[in-house]
Amino acid sequence: MEILYAFAANPDAPQGSGGIAAFFPFFLIMVIIYFLMIRPQTKRQKDKKNMLGALKKGDKVITIGGIHGTIAGIKNQGKILVLKIEKNLNININRSGIAGLADSVTEQDTQIETQN
Repeated sequence: MEILYAFAANPDAPQGSGGIAAFFPFFLIMVIIYFLMIRPQTKRQKDKKNMLGALKKGDKVITIGGIHGTIAGIKNQGKILVLKIEKNLNININRSGIAGLADSVTEQDTQIETQN
C-alpha cells in the first residue's frame, strides 16, 4: 500500500498520455463489436432482401406467421403476393411478410423484427 502512495506522490513519475493511445481500447472494442454483431446482421438483412426480390410464381414459402404455401401470383407491382394455401384457398400477403423459402427457413426467421 505504501508503494502506491510513493508512486502517487512522486513528481517524476510518468503521467498518462492523453493522445490516441488512450483511445486505443475503445477503438478495439468497437472493431470487435462490428465484426461480431453488426456485420453478420447486415449480411442477413441483405440476403433476405435479395431473397424477397427474387420470389416468383411457384416458390414454396413460409410467412412470418408460420403459414406454409405456394406463390400463385403477384399483384400491385410486386408488393402483394397471392399465396395458395390449399386447393381452393388463396390469401393475399405483403411481400415483407415472407420469412423465407420453405426449405431454408429457421426459427429466427419467423420472429418479427422490431426496430427502435
